[in-house]
This record gives sequence, structure tokens and C-alpha cells, in this order.
Amino acid sequence: MTLPYGLFSTDGSSPRLGVRLDNQILDLEMVGRLGFFDDLSFDLAVFKKSVLNDFMALGKPVCRTIRQRLIDLLTDPEKPLEAFADFVLIDAEAATLHLPIRIGDYTDFYASEEHASNVGRMFRPQAEPLLPNWKHLPVAYHGRASSIVVSGTPIKRPKGPFLGPDQQPVFGPSNALDFELELGIVIGKPSVLGEPVSVNDAEDHVFGLVLFNDWSARDIQRWEYQPLGPFLGKNFASSMSPWVVPLEALDSVRIDGPKQEPTPLPYLQSGGRKHFDMTLEVALQTPGNLNEVVISRTNARHLYWNVAQLIAHHTVNGCNLNVGDLLATGTISGSTPGSYGSLLELSWNGTRPLTLPDGSTRTFLQDGDTIILRGWADEKRVDFGEVRCKIVAST
Repeated sequence: MTLPYGLFSTDGSSPRLGVRLDNQILDLEMVGRLGFFDDLSFDLAVFKKSVLNDFMALGKPVCRTIRQRLIDLLTDPEKPLEAFADFVLIDAEAATLHLPIRIGDYTDFYASEEHASNVGRMFRPQAEPLLPNWKHLPVAYHGRASSIVVSGTPIKRPKGPFLGPDQQPVFGPSNALDFELELGIVIGKPSVLGEPVSVNDAEDHVFGLVLFNDWSARDIQRWEYQPLGPFLGKNFASSMSPWVVPLEALDSVRIDGPKQEPTPLPYLQSGGRKHFDMTLEVALQTPGNLNEVVISRTNARHLYWNVAQLIAHHTVNGCNLNVGDLLATGTISGSTPGSYGSLLELSWNGTRPLTLPDGSTRTFLQDGDTIILRGWADEKRVDFGEVRCKIVAST
């Protein structure tokens, strides 16, 4: 059972906590009112909060107990919730979904070797694809949280400075708007300023994972990123799924990661099955077309650095974590063209246009295009739902 947590509202009500059950949402506040959690030691008021932060802050032992209680209720042959279905179950189509967490800080990593190698081949064809530091540490930059939005929020084409055809700077709407297929790591336990989090303890700080689309304006980014990295080309928007999949739901799909050579420094040496066998998919819907076209399918197993290593590196200098912080993996790409996690790679920086079934082509996204990210595992018994966003024109 996935039992992902999210925030929903109905008929203009205040957002409240629920878990997704296929095409329905289980209203946790109503389940609590009916007394199904009375013997558990936590404040039921967390279910009425407009973000998941207070719920996550209860801590893993309490959250696991609540999750197990929900599993017991939903699998009990006597179906104890059935008599209260009209009170506790909401039609998902009738609900409005909200950004599930209050995000304090956001960090974007660069953890897929295939993606980093592809970018290196495109822009440094005469050099080694990976920069010298890449296999020694998880490369990242500290981003912004203010423009992270929930699935369904339209994405306005960003404007900024970039180089025109004559290689002189111009200002205008980006001509190279792209998606990035990523996973987001939701922090549910704080750490202490000045105290690193051990790689072996890192997952204790993870509440769950989300699908994440870290939009990128490639032409703006290309002109601005040296020497300090991306800014306007990235900070206009990122989109995340409305449902947070608890880490415990992924126990059945844990796998060993790739062999890491050279051996990482001791603080990054991570034992156990820390990677996940999860299918990730990108679909494109063009204007006036009801049909979606799958343009990429890959797997989270292609991440070189795992979740525990990302957290250990993030905190090794003493940087503290707070409940609600979000870490993203960076674009996840596989080793074959159909498994690349961005149009930058799928079109090889615009030199190999994608031809769609209707005969149209894409190098980068056009106004009116809709991008849908999906994720699942264990033959869809673990379902991440989707991130669906439409590109709208600049104004």
C-alpha cells in the first residue's frame, strides 16, 4: 500500500490532510473524529493543518504507527471504515489539491551520471564528460523555495537575457524552455546546526519522496551560469506532485546502487540497499491534441548518488536541516536516448528534433504544451501519481 499523504480541500473548505486511495481520498481528520486513533499518543489537530509539516514533525515512530493503523483499518476483513464511507472518503475528482509542505529551503543536486555525462558531451566534446569532482562528491546548488508550485499550476514562459543568433545579448521570452525529470526528498526531521548527519542516519531525516519537475530555460541559463551557476534560468518555477510517498512504502523496491569508483570519502560510504527500482515516465500533450505521447521512460536506479549520500553531503559542513526542507535529485536519465530526462538530451540541444505521431516536432517546449511526469514501482502497487503542468505564453 502506498498511502501517500497530501493536502486537499472541498467546496472552499480549508486544506486538510488526507491519504490517496486510488480514486478517493481518505479524510484523516474525520477518521480521527470517529475515534480510530484514540489509543495513539498524538494531537489530532495535526490533521487540520494546512501543511504536512506538523504531521511530519511528530517523528518517524509516531508516523509509522499511524500508517500501520491505516493499513490495518483498510485491510481488516470486517471493513471498519465501510459504515462511515460517506464521512471519510472523498471523490478525488471533487477535491482541490494543494502544495503539501511549507518549504523552507530547497537544494538541487546533479546525481545522475548519465545526465551529467550527456551534458558534458554536448558542451565539452573535446574533454572528459564528467568534471574531475563529479565522482567524488554529490554536486549541488542551493536554490529557492518561493516558486515551487503544486501539479496543475500553469507555468508562464520565463523572460530573461540570452544570446541571440548573432551571439549578442538580447532580452525576451526563453526559446529553449525545458522540463527536468527528478525526485524530491522531503525532510521530516531537523538536524542541529554544526552537527553533520551520518550517512547511516540520513534516512531517519526523510519523511518521503515526491515527483519533481525542475523547469529550465536553457538559453537563459547558458548565458548566465558562469561563474556562479544557474539563476534566472532556473528560479522561475519548479513543480511537485501533490502526494508525498512515505519512505516506508518503498521498502519493497529497494536495490543496490551502481558500483562507485573511485571509492567515496568515508563520510559518503553507504552500505545497504539505498537505491530504488522505480519507473519514471514523461509524457507530452500538444495543444489541441487529447492524446499524450510518452517521450521518455527511465528508472530511479540510474541515480549514481543515493538519498542518504545526498543528505550526508548536504550536512557534512554543519548545515542544518529543517522539517519541510526539499532536496531534489537533479535530472534522472538512463543510458539510452528514450530514457533521457530532459529535452536538452532528447533533442541533443536542439540538433535532433523529436518527431511526434502527428508529424509535428519538438526541440524545446512550445506554448500550450503540457508535460506530465509519472512514477510507479512494484507493478504499480507503489504509485507516485503525476505532475501535470501546461506552458502558457509570457505576458
